[in-house]
Amino acid sequence: MLIEALVPAASSYAKDIDFVWELVFWFVAFWFILSEGIFFYFIMKFRKKNSPKAEYISGEEKHQKKWITYPHIAVLVCDVFIVVAAVKVWYDVKQDLPPTDRTVRIMSSQWAWTFTHPGPDGKLDTADDIIKNDELHVEVDQLYHYELHSRDVLHDFSVPVFRLKQDAIPGRTIMGWFTPTLTGEFDIQCAEICGIGHGLMGARIFIESKEQHDSWMAKNNPRGENLLLASNEGR
Repeated sequence: MLIEALVPAASSYAKDIDFVWELVFWFVAFWFILSEGIFFYFIMKFRKKNSPKAEYISGEEKHQKKWITYPHIAVLVCDVFIVVAAVKVWYDVKQDLPPTDRTVRIMSSQWAWTFTHPGPDGKLDTADDIIKNDELHVEVDQLYHYELHSRDVLHDFSVPVFRLKQDAIPGRTIMGWFTPTLTGEFDIQCAEICGIGHGLMGARIFIESKEQHDSWMAKNNPRGENLLLASNEGR
């Protein structure tokens, strides 16, 4: 796939979004190559030294209109395929919120990200919450909800490997979801110009295996050592 050759696909819906992008790309490429090919063919075929003087054609007669009507219909058919594919992906990613037991809170501000992770109890706003600046830690193959907030101006939570972009709007809580599918460390960006420090508002997402995530959670929790020992004894 074109995009995946440059940016890995690391979420459950990344490939679906890539498919819509590539569908648009190939339809546009087809019509561009076809129209430019015909255009340059006519330039060479009807160049001045090989052709009689051009005459004015109004294009109002039926046999002349078909050269506009038929391609127009063909393009509209292509548009229908694009719209159907795009609406399905939009609904799956933006409108349908699958159930989950894990929620992270994302606070954007000029010019940093603050991520609140649920502790071992799996709930936010309890004593074992883990708060990190510019670091989001998640477990691979687990479905997460996110609460997106802005403390000041418009920001945009963008994770290129997820193909995820969502505006953060002051005064609103934006809910969304993702399922990481590839372990590793990747970029988080602000994709909305939010002031002089916009270009420096980067962060990292760490997608970890269950063992890695349990270890990170234990080390960063006030009761971490006891929790890690209890987890190991229970295995």
